[in-house]
Amino acid sequence: MKHERLFSAFKRRRSTTAHPIARPGDNAWRTARADRFALLIDGAAYYEALDRALDDAQEQLWIVGWDFNPDIRLRPDDPDSPTLGHRLRTLVEEKPGLTVRILVWAMGPIYSGKSLKMFSGQGWNEHERIEICFDTRHAIRGSHHQKIVVIDDHIAFAGGIDLTAKRWDTPEHRPDDPRRTLPDGGLYGPVHDAQSVVEGAAAAAIGDIARRRWLRASRKRVAHARPRPNAAHFITEPAFRNIDVSLARTEPGLRGRKGRNEAMRLTLDALSRGRRHIYIENQYFASRKIARLLCEKLEDPNGPEIVIITTRSSHGFLERVVLGANRDRLLRKLMASDRYGRLRTGFPVVPRADGTAEEVIVHSKIIVVDDLFLRVGSSNFNQRSEKLDSELDLALEAHRPEDRAAILALRTRLFAEHLGASEEVLSAILSGNGSLTAAFDQLNVGPRGLRPFEDARKDGPTDLVPGTDLVDPREPWWPLPRLFRLFARG
Repeated sequence: MKHERLFSAFKRRRSTTAHPIARPGDNAWRTARADRFALLIDGAAYYEALDRALDDAQEQLWIVGWDFNPDIRLRPDDPDSPTLGHRLRTLVEEKPGLTVRILVWAMGPIYSGKSLKMFSGQGWNEHERIEICFDTRHAIRGSHHQKIVVIDDHIAFAGGIDLTAKRWDTPEHRPDDPRRTLPDGGLYGPVHDAQSVVEGAAAAAIGDIARRRWLRASRKRVAHARPRPNAAHFITEPAFRNIDVSLARTEPGLRGRKGRNEAMRLTLDALSRGRRHIYIENQYFASRKIARLLCEKLEDPNGPEIVIITTRSSHGFLERVVLGANRDRLLRKLMASDRYGRLRTGFPVVPRADGTAEEVIVHSKIIVVDDLFLRVGSSNFNQRSEKLDSELDLALEAHRPEDRAAILALRTRLFAEHLGASEEVLSAILSGNGSLTAAFDQLNVGPRGLRPFEDARKDGPTDLVPGTDLVDPREPWWPLPRLFRLFARG
């Protein structure tokens, strides 16, 4: 019997490694080699790295985002540091061969509460080699949600962090951190996020994403940056070296162009491979497809442990009524399927001085499956990230022992941050029984940690809120045909 169990475990292990999860042309657009890859956890790490990387720009600097704010500071701990806009202006003045191109979703500055006037008459962008394009070529009710910076096809950043307000924070997430300041001087609360940085051919592939978006939005074609074969490495402490990185997109079908839903397909394929552990961080948990797959995993007596960390607070009325309610309903559905006690969910909090707790907003979009798969990107676990918004996720698979160890180390670092525990203590627990749920239960006892979604624990519906398809559309839609279908369903 013991030998049979060992053989079954070996077969399951081999099934996860024999065939790659990411397949270009199916659930990925392209796979390219990264000379170096690192995960920058929280906005302070990303902004500090980006500030250093900007000095390396010589020819092309691409900034692609859902939003952009030139008045933020990449180093808010230095009150004398320049704003991002003036940082870019100084760059082009010092480097005559450099062109900065900024591509922003046309509605982003309005949606985030700013005026389009901020992009004119401020001096920083009044330069012939700073080009700004507002991308209006999106589906009805859709957005351009990618968060990308590419420097000379040599260094690229991609993940969940836009260059805008309310993104900077440290892993400590102090409730009273005075550096977490809006451009107008106001304060904002703790926020957790992540961004990847890559070097090599993978960076050039992300540059191709930026060039394709620029061509569609502006009708202007930009050639590749000239090769830099002798360029020094930028990433000093890479988590991975010489590893293939897969790029998965979401692009809505628009004006006769075929849509792409590689990101959602890659997510589902990766989650389906989970054997021991599935670790998830996401701003939302409102995807029916993902919830259904995870329910199947929980109902399997040999399925994996699943940890889901997501946001509790919602920004607007519709988001609260629909996305917040759908999170509770789908988590309730998962709890009902958790026959073997392998599910843990929660939202992170940090203690205030008065003894109360303050929520840490989760804005990251991360998946770790066993020690074999890591995904970081812009795709949320909601419907609109499936086929409506433009998204970009980066994924890598481990085939070498050092890569598997690196994936586990990143997962430990992320999990320890939310639990308010040291990485060493968490690693010691995991090295014993290897159980994420046991570590969750043992360490989630202090004033900083993960708190349960109380409404999800109560009896109630487990299907999506009626009207979800109107508030959180899964794909581009035209109002009249969609309304006809809704009325036809009764």
